[in-house]
Amino acid sequence: MGAKGSVLKRVRQSTKANIRNKHYKSMMKSAVKKVTSSDKSNAEDNLKNAISVIDRVASKGVIHKNKANNKKSQLAKHINNL
Repeated sequence: MGAKGSVLKRVRQSTKANIRNKHYKSMMKSAVKKVTSSDKSNAEDNLKNAISVIDRVASKGVIHKNKANNKKSQLAKHINNL
């Protein structure tokens, strides 16, 4: 018995979404890493970029908005402790 068309379409859609989400998560992790690995002057510039990326990823539904807010809070705390 063959699979239904709707099942196959769902598999195609979820595969595409998985690749897209992986790209956004990777982009976000890179932005966060730049903030945590730089000195204070560069970190503040990188923070603005990271917050923008985190908000963009959250708006697309890749991560939950509360997780985005927690991540932004952690980064700000990190910079304040430098």
